[in-house]
Amino acid sequence: MDKANSQLYWQNYHIIQENERLRKKAQQLNQENQVLLSELKQKLTKAGTSQCPSEDSTSTSKHNESSKP
Repeated sequence: MDKANSQLYWQNYHIIQENERLRKKAQQLNQENQVLLSELKQKLTKAGTSQCPSEDSTSTSKHNESSKP
């Protein structure tokens, strides 16, 4: 019985250690994701301000397609 308890204790210990490692990795990936998302939003904002604000590129392309014979 003591041997089984000891084995379960060490299995639990290793699971807890692995869980902590994965939690830290998930935090790191989340932070990287937030940085990339912020960069993407900045690029999209810059791209949006470089276009003429009175024209929407999707409506212009739809208009051009519908006027084709």
